[in-house]
Amino acid sequence: MAANSLDEAKQAVRTRIWSTLTTADAVHDASVHGRIPNFKGSGEAAARLARLPAWQGASVVKAVPDKAQLPVRVRALEEGKTVYMAVPKLATLKPFYLLDPTTLTVPPIEAAHSRVAATIAPTVEVDALRPLDLIILGSVAVNRDGARIGKGAGYSDIEFALLTEAGLVTAETVVVTTVHALQVTEMPIPTTEHDVSVDLIVTPDETIACASPHRPTGIDWSSLTAEKIGAIPALAARQRG
Repeated sequence: MAANSLDEAKQAVRTRIWSTLTTADAVHDASVHGRIPNFKGSGEAAARLARLPAWQGASVVKAVPDKAQLPVRVRALEEGKTVYMAVPKLATLKPFYLLDPTTLTVPPIEAAHSRVAATIAPTVEVDALRPLDLIILGSVAVNRDGARIGKGAGYSDIEFALLTEAGLVTAETVVVTTVHALQVTEMPIPTTEHDVSVDLIVTPDETIACASPHRPTGIDWSSLTAEKIGAIPALAARQRG
């Protein structure tokens, strides 16, 4: 599928899911379009995730900064897990905030907010991260095979590629998304080689194990423009070698 057709197909899925969530009054925000949905029941999904062995055995978590995954980040810090969260748009050479529960100066419920983390958490380079036990992704849509679509910026896939090349994502690292049940779709989700699939989908009412999720093996430089590489210092530095 040509790039433009692929983008259009993905956007069609996003638009359908955003409209479905809005019609069902399933989100907190007045407008969900263009965003990772801040779905109602995100706390219940986080609680369901916390009952899983993959969560209970994890000590190092990389989580997205979206509102929908705030309950996951709070619970992780409350349980003593180290949390890494990306700097917006990966715009600095040290592109991850380090939230260490042993050194927090504010309660976890505050520290887990992206705006607060930006003021209290040190930033670290990719190679300074500890190996990841669990990666939490936000999604607009996901299917039961684990294919997912974000809001379209592609940062989660770039983060995953950077972390993989640094040896921080292993075969044991579990990739999870928390979503509303209406975000689990039967619609075909078009994917490319650099798109990250998930091992587990967790809704407020269901845990779905995905059979054969796809994992990129590293950075797909051919899919990145010079402008995109230049805007992400960690990418530019890795390209230079």
